[in-house]
Order: sequence, then structure tokens, then C-alpha cells
Amino acid sequence: MRKNWPRQLAFALGGGGARGALQVGALRALYEASIRPDLLVGTSIGAVNAVFVAMHGFTPQALDALETAWFAAAQADLFPTNMTWLALRVFFNRIHANPYQRIKNFFISQGVTPELRFGDLPHFRIVLVSADLNSYQQVTFGTDPNQSVLDGLLASTALPPWVHPIELGNRFLMDGGVVSNLPIEPAIAHGASEVIALRLIDPGEIAEDDYGFGPFFWKFLSVIETRQIYLERQLAAAKQTPVHIIALKSVPPTPAWDFSRTQSLLDDGYRQMKSLLATGKISPGQPRQHWLTRLRRWLASKGA
Repeated sequence: MRKNWPRQLAFALGGGGARGALQVGALRALYEASIRPDLLVGTSIGAVNAVFVAMHGFTPQALDALETAWFAAAQADLFPTNMTWLALRVFFNRIHANPYQRIKNFFISQGVTPELRFGDLPHFRIVLVSADLNSYQQVTFGTDPNQSVLDGLLASTALPPWVHPIELGNRFLMDGGVVSNLPIEPAIAHGASEVIALRLIDPGEIAEDDYGFGPFFWKFLSVIETRQIYLERQLAAAKQTPVHIIALKSVPPTPAWDFSRTQSLLDDGYRQMKSLLATGKISPGQPRQHWLTRLRRWLASKGA
């Protein structure tokens, strides 16, 4: 059983559907720069990537396997793309079970079996974020080593209109993006002393006058996430926790449900992270002075 973990570097992997392939490319660049996580925190598709790394490790071979899993997901056609049809089914409470069952079967085929527990994950501590619609609260999976990894993953990725919220005990759980789509605060709450957050949603890519259901849904998610990030950064500042937010962009924009561009997204994520690392702006693990020490030095310089 894992106990008394020191404060550490967390990778916070945000939600964004098919754009999660950008994170995989970025993770490879981080590996090549010898930047390793001690804690993985994931929401939605970020939870999927986090679980895979926690299961298989943070190595070139494991990242190759993760890329292979992404191509398998593209072939599996996990998410129907007719957004209007899906929205109407949600409105009339006619959500079909097939998307949920396909996603569950896919996770199981990748080794996330019903028997797998968080305590069985050999490589990293991991936290998955979900939202409970009954208690109106954030719910995290992973702190209890006996919890089911599959339950946590399904709860973190249950995003209407594709997947109906999941009943688990007295909870009614859905995608963690409702409460923390870029899980900075959950990472800090679980002991991170520094956070690298890989963001997938780009609020500026949808035209202001585009009012179709797909653009509306993306704008809706962008509003929620932007507000969440603002508040979670304020919390990080109050706790003196450095946060590096990396906005991974898809050019041209890729809908969250379109897995057809997996290879180009893998490549884009890798290039963007390599370029950013080359600037030297991300140097996790550097010693930080406490604010009181800095204040004393400033006062001494003034002769106070």
C-alpha cells in the first residue's frame, strides 16, 4: 500500500476527446527531455492516457503501445458523430447503451479489466476526476487502492450525449470536465508541488457567429473550462504551487469526437512540446524560495 508520498511533480491531463492524441505526442517530448511525473491526474480522455501510463510505465515502449491503442480506438468508432441526433436522444431520454458498452469493452480489451484495482498499478500514483450529479461535488478515484480502475475510468469519461451518467452506489457520475477539465486543483489536493497541465480545449478556434450544435457544445465546454482554470490557478498561486499550462492546439481544429486525425495529432503534440521545451520556459523541479524568505531579503536590501 502506498503511503506518505512526498510532494512531487504532477502531470495534469485535461479532457478533449479525440484531441487526447496531442497529449500522447507531448508526453513523448517530455520523456525525451527527462521530465518524469510522480503523480498523474486525469479528466475524461486525460484519464484514459493517465491510466495507460500508470499501467505500462513512462518509457518509449509504453508510449509506442499507447499510440497503438489510439489507432485501435480510431478503428473502433467509439463515438457516433451525428451530434443533432445524439442531442435529441438525450432530450427525450433515449440514450442508447451501445456507445457506453463499446467504450467499456474497449477499455477491457486494453487491459483495464473489472478486476484491476488502483493498488495494482505498478508505476505511478494516479487520480481520476469525475462529477457526482447527486451531491453536486467533484469525485476522485485512486486514493483508495481497492477501488476499481475501470469504474473510475468509466465515471471520468461518461460524457453526454454519448454516454449516460453512471450509477455507482448512491452516486450519479459523469465526465469530470464538469468540475475540473484541466485538473490542476485535484493535483494540488493530492500532493503535487508542481504541475504540468496539458490543455486540449482551444476557446478561440470557433467563430463567434457559428451557432450549430457542435460549435455550441464546444463553446459551452470552453466557458466552463476557462472559468475553472482561472480559479484553479488562483488556488495554485495562493499555495505557491508552480503551474505550467501547455495549450496543445489542433490545426486545423479537430472535433472532440473525430478520431480520424490521430497520427497528425500525435505529431502536432510532439512538435509543440518540443518547441516549448527548447525555449527553456519549463524547468520543473527547480528549488523555490518561500515567500517569507524573499520578503526578508527584500527588507534587508532596504535596510529595514
